[in-house]
This record gives sequence, structure tokens and C-alpha cells, in this order.
Amino acid sequence: QVQLVESGGGLVQAGGSLRLSCAASGSIFSINAMGWYRQAPGKQRELVATISSGGSTNYADSVKGRFTISRDNGKNRMYLQMNSLKPEDTAVYYCHAEVYTSSYYARPYWGQGTQVTVSS
Repeated sequence: QVQLVESGGGLVQAGGSLRLSCAASGSIFSINAMGWYRQAPGKQRELVATISSGGSTNYADSVKGRFTISRDNGKNRMYLQMNSLKPEDTAVYYCHAEVYTSSYYARPYWGQGTQVTVSS
């Protein structure tokens, strides 16, 4: 079994910063792509940023230039540095990872989510 645990969420004023972390643990052979998604009340879950195992990144237009995704493959961790936060960034942020539990089998996993609230 594999677990993804997010941390680092909280309440921050507009213009402030937060750093989210995602720790993967369990029966991990390797981790392919990882990503952050978010879901605001009454809205669908949306992609925030993704990062490949080689470090290639992709961002939603709404966060480009403000958020930075990174990962530490040796520690099975992923991060999201969020700067210049806006009230519209308020959401539950979820960690996602495609995890190989053997050399030939992979499946997606989700964390439980961490709340980010940005006050105006």
C-alpha cells in the first residue's frame, strides 16, 4: 500500500506565501509523474502543476510565475512553493502521484488534501 500525505496548508493574507509538501510512503518501487491539484467549493478539481520524474514541469496558466513545483526523488517528496497568493487560490490542494509498486505495475494515488485559505 502507498500513502500520500500533504502538509503546509493554512490561512494566509493575499500577497503572502505558503509551501506545501507531499510525502509518499509505503511499497514504492519508483514514482513517475507527480502533481498538485486543487478544488474550490462548488468547483471541479483542477490541475495546478505537474512534474515528471526527470523534472519537467507544467503549470496552469492561473499560477504561472507565482507557483513553483519541485520534487526530491531520493526522499519521495514533492513541494509546491506558492507566492503572491490571491483569494482565488483558496481551495483544498491535493497531491497526486503515479507510483510503481513493482517494475511493471503502476497506479495513481491521491493524498487526503490540505486546505489553503487566502484572505483579502
